[in-house]
Amino acid sequence: MSAEASGPEPTDGLGPWRQYLCRACGLIYDEGEGDPDGGLPPGTRFEDIPDDWECPVCGVTKADFEPYRRRERAAAPVAPMGARETGIVIVGAGLAGWTVAEALRSLDGAVPITMVTACPGDVYHKPELSVALSRGLGPERLRRETGAAAAARLGIRLLSETFAIGLCASSRRLRTTRGTLRYTSLVLAQGARSALPPGLPPELCWRVNDLGSWSGLHRALAGGPKRVAVIGAGMVGCELAEDLARAGHRVSLLSMTALPLAELLPEPAAKRLAAGLARSGVDVRGGAIVSGLARRPDDTIDVALRNMPGLVADLVVAATGLATQGRLARAAGLAFDRGIVVDPSTLATSAPDVYALGDCVSFGGMPCRFIEPIPHQADAIAHAVLGLPHAGYDHAETVIRLKTSSTPLVLHGLPRPGGDWRILEDSADRLVMEQWRGGKPAVRLAA
Repeated sequence: MSAEASGPEPTDGLGPWRQYLCRACGLIYDEGEGDPDGGLPPGTRFEDIPDDWECPVCGVTKADFEPYRRRERAAAPVAPMGARETGIVIVGAGLAGWTVAEALRSLDGAVPITMVTACPGDVYHKPELSVALSRGLGPERLRRETGAAAAARLGIRLLSETFAIGLCASSRRLRTTRGTLRYTSLVLAQGARSALPPGLPPELCWRVNDLGSWSGLHRALAGGPKRVAVIGAGMVGCELAEDLARAGHRVSLLSMTALPLAELLPEPAAKRLAAGLARSGVDVRGGAIVSGLARRPDDTIDVALRNMPGLVADLVVAATGLATQGRLARAAGLAFDRGIVVDPSTLATSAPDVYALGDCVSFGGMPCRFIEPIPHQADAIAHAVLGLPHAGYDHAETVIRLKTSSTPLVLHGLPRPGGDWRILEDSADRLVMEQWRGGKPAVRLAA
């Protein structure tokens, strides 16, 4: 579903089609488009959606959607600016970069905007990557719009396959591999890159964090079932392992902890998750510490484990967390604490007229690695950059959804160490728990 309203014109007398944002994965439900695959024809009003309808990407119900203000673009965009003109520069063409570009253009149709990205800049919905294989979605179906088409639609200049290599905040200059850009305001939307622990050779590990890397893995998996070792049993590792298994591959999920997602989930929920993954065909190996990878003569890979017998895989996928790219920010002297430090209301960094959003920012030393806040962050930045009044961004804990169909799991709030977990319901079909902190419930979990 796109963020642009479509479908038949309303004839029910209830006004224009409205849009609703999934707080878990960022998908936008457009009443005009509906969700035909989920049984909702175009023109289905949100209030008419059954309570048990599920988000087509992450599976949460309509209770986890909130109204989303549909953006009407301002006057027709101007032609892309010349090479030496100043304007707003956005670094990064992921979901955060394109969302802030849309927000800016909706408020001002003429302000010059340049987007710098190391990739082609194609538009896609990142949460779909970890469920695409079992749904038979290839790169073309995941790509919602090419970068060139999106840039033309918004009237911005896209510098694709271009790296940002230096930033001088005092002179408002960004150095790139295609020359130096002057800016009036700079927005950093660089995301975070996959972190690879020492001892895992990058040439032997697939890391899936964007459409380009996922497309490469998709090609490598062609030609029949493969033996795949997934290193890391966090959210991405669990989702990818199940998706690969459901697509017909033989998957081993290697978890350093005894249970998957042990750092986030209480033991009863982690056990349910492990059992669900096993039912899906995933070989869950708890306490598996990878000590090395080696290419064999037949092009398969030896996966050596420190404390148990190793295994042989055709492909290895590393899902070992994310790390914010701090080189550009640190070199420019921006405050950095596990991410670019930003003002919690305006998303301004410590440098004048430099803003940041998405995976690359941190609040109080905690990286912000969720989809749902991005539209709200982009809206606050767009208003601040253009000098328009705005209530400000209100950072709050989001809904966390694990997209494993064998064990759907939703967390309202972020668990903290030391909290007291209490079981509210424990049956064969459902587990509900709460984490109490400070004498009151702070997190609710349903699995």
